[in-house]
Amino acid sequence: MLIKRPEIPASEITDERLYFTRRAFLCAAATPLMGLGSVYAALPQTGAGATLPSIRKYPNGPFTTDEKLNSFEDITTYNNFYEFGSAKSDPAQNAGRLKTQPWTVKINGHCAKAADYHLEDLIKPHQLEERVYRLRCVEAWSMVIPWVGIPLGEVIKRAEPTSKAKYVEFTTLMRPAEMIGQRTDILEWPYIEGLRMDEATHPLTILAVGLYGKTLLNQNGAPIRLIVPWKYGFKSIKSIVRMRFVESQPRNAWAVQTPSEYGFYSNVNPQVDHPRWSQKRERRLGEFFRRETLMFNGYADQVAQLYAGMDLRRNY
Repeated sequence: MLIKRPEIPASEITDERLYFTRRAFLCAAATPLMGLGSVYAALPQTGAGATLPSIRKYPNGPFTTDEKLNSFEDITTYNNFYEFGSAKSDPAQNAGRLKTQPWTVKINGHCAKAADYHLEDLIKPHQLEERVYRLRCVEAWSMVIPWVGIPLGEVIKRAEPTSKAKYVEFTTLMRPAEMIGQRTDILEWPYIEGLRMDEATHPLTILAVGLYGKTLLNQNGAPIRLIVPWKYGFKSIKSIVRMRFVESQPRNAWAVQTPSEYGFYSNVNPQVDHPRWSQKRERRLGEFFRRETLMFNGYADQVAQLYAGMDLRRNY
């Protein structure tokens, strides 16, 4: 699998003045890197990112985009993470109190190797690769982000799901003392999402632990999150603590909250409007003019066959 990473000047990643005022970044960068586990063990509890080692980067390939990347500042200050508030600025302001170490992901359900995995055992440094993906959110804005992670399919294979496993259900951490949005009833907590097995094992689907070569900040879903680039952003669940192999379609949080507006599949589809706005065009952060939304967020050649014969208006 070949991945292309556009070359950009360091000055375009984040403002130099801002970068050098981030004390947490300076502390993390000075930490000896003995492996992913030691990187996370060395992080301050603010969720600041440390440099990730051994990231595989590829010059070209079908699962990438050569579009201009959004800046580190864009990606880390304009977020949807309702566990920390509903405004786009709330996660960056409120997520610092979340403690992300130690971190365990429970894998269970219909599989032969159910276990509680420490993060450093679940993902090893030599597995990490960079994927430059578009992110399209249901509110009609988008970004291009250089994620760092591993294919979800590798983790699924290790768990050895049985023939009864038709879906993978994901659950976010439930900790209202640190995740202040969970003290409200805006959603049914904890946040739950799900994928069909063929979606979960598709080569595009990854578990991300970083972006721009650093471990995830809390507001971006630290320490581990899902990325499914052909679906609207809310499908890419953050701060995962459980993966469960199930027979029945999971009750994903937004479809439970507002089923008339949000479905299970949530594929990016410019032909199916949200009840309150059009999905035909989108605003890329940093651009003035809107652009046309691409079917499956531009990944139709890779994923359209997953939905052959399905009515994508009914299965929204």
